[in-house]
Amino acid sequence: MKTRKLGKTGPHISEIGLGCMSLPDDVRQAERIVAAALDAGINYFDTADLYGKGRNEELLGQALGNRRQDIILATKAGNRWTDGRDGWEWDPSPEHIRKSVHDSLKRLGTDYIDVYQLHGGTADDDLGAVIGVFEDLKREGLIRHYGISSIRPNVFLPFLKNSEAVSNMMQFSLLDRRPEEWLGGISEAGASVVARGTLAKGLLTAEGEKRTEAMNGYLSYSSGKLLELIREFGRLPGTLHSAALAFILENSTVASAITGASSEEQLNETLSAYDSMPDSETVRAYAALTAKEQYEKHRD
Repeated sequence: MKTRKLGKTGPHISEIGLGCMSLPDDVRQAERIVAAALDAGINYFDTADLYGKGRNEELLGQALGNRRQDIILATKAGNRWTDGRDGWEWDPSPEHIRKSVHDSLKRLGTDYIDVYQLHGGTADDDLGAVIGVFEDLKREGLIRHYGISSIRPNVFLPFLKNSEAVSNMMQFSLLDRRPEEWLGGISEAGASVVARGTLAKGLLTAEGEKRTEAMNGYLSYSSGKLLELIREFGRLPGTLHSAALAFILENSTVASAITGASSEEQLNETLSAYDSMPDSETVRAYAALTAKEQYEKHRD
């Protein structure tokens, strides 16, 4: 497993990261997946206080056991649950973030977080105040680095350009190429992309056709177009799963491709795909079949 530096000042993280939201809600099963990931050289583990109202953080902390020091641990804050209400509310206030970090540390069973991320954001947020509290948390030793998780250019660019943030986590795949327009700006700001959704809900795996039939399209792709596209992919060399990972990792701004795993089998499929990624010419052939779109909203 190769590693890449996260931003200008961050740690080196594995090219494949484990998205922990998919971990089964069973400590023993989660332990097996986490152990298999660690044994394969994966060192970047991503969760959020939003997932399962904090339960996912608890699971990850328990699954890691005494191997906490072997990983780069990333979590997120900014969404607030209120007892008695459905759903969650957006709250990027310094007061909420400061409370959230202590809650996350307790659930994760650790005394520091490697990469603490703002979990979203709007153009109306006081990003300066958010950056200020993150810097305070760094000085206090509660976090080592920080970043943002956003697909909104009018949020993530100002955040990155006006801070020491090392990363932006954003959806990026062969089927969602909207981030490409902004990779240069992210890199110039001294940050890396941590790509999520790299397998597009399993559409970019061996189960692509099966998943297409169970979905009502994906982003701008209709079900019919998706099915046609996946069959075209099948005529190219290599596997779709491998090409999907290679496409993301072709760009040096990307530090890691985050993939979820609800079983050891799923994890092993991704690891096998990573080990057999095609060459650049083949990756370009896959990319030539997909739409290169741009974000229509949140640009100004």
